[in-house]
Amino acid sequence: MRFCSLGSGSEGNALLVAASDASATIMVDCGFALRETERRLARAGVEPQSISAIFVTHEHSDHVGGVFKLARKYRIPVFLSQGTWQAARGDADGVELSWARDSTPIEIESLRLVPYTVPHDAREPLQCVVEEGSKRLGVLTDAGHSTPHMVAMLSLCDALLLEYNHDPRMLAGSSYPYFLKQRIAGDHGHLSNQAGADILASIDRSRLKTVVAAHLSRKNNSAELAMAAMRSVVADSSVALSCACQDVGFDWIEVN
Repeated sequence: MRFCSLGSGSEGNALLVAASDASATIMVDCGFALRETERRLARAGVEPQSISAIFVTHEHSDHVGGVFKLARKYRIPVFLSQGTWQAARGDADGVELSWARDSTPIEIESLRLVPYTVPHDAREPLQCVVEEGSKRLGVLTDAGHSTPHMVAMLSLCDALLLEYNHDPRMLAGSSYPYFLKQRIAGDHGHLSNQAGADILASIDRSRLKTVVAAHLSRKNNSAELAMAAMRSVVADSSVALSCACQDVGFDWIEVN
């Protein structure tokens, strides 16, 4: 199993997870316009028609903005919660939809996607763990705070894509309006570098080999600060640490 990002941040998110035998490729979210998505897929070496399914975490435009146009054009089935559908249903006509529910596995060829609930300011937000055999990839890109359920789901993963959205001091001193600062830093907003590190410290890391920091704010964070937060928990050089970026995401990484 391997994964790559087409881009990660408030301007658009899309993650690809491919089976080791190439029998399936799942896209998690698509927050880019159709043409831009096609361009980024080509850069990743993926034909849009080869995507087996799209899993939508929630209805915010940087995650769902390009989902339904891509799904309609290439006849890709979409999995999402009923709450997400209710919030985004006006754009979903002509798309094959299936409901995603907390802890109910979605089987797609050799891949097994397990959604789980998170605290975020959306109708019924979900994140996911993707498995192939014994290999586990944990995904958490939008949450306001940690919960025991999140920690349990992300434990014993071989690889993690984990939100490190902002540095609180940079956010407090930014030009963002007060209400937006409060939303981002709130219990249903986004994880700070320290909150991401706290989750990393709380989970069972006995199998962990890869951590990628995701959804970094362009204005209120830096890759250096996110990396320092990860290193404060994982000092072992056997765990590969890196950051996803908005413009290019990151290239394919093997889950091993």
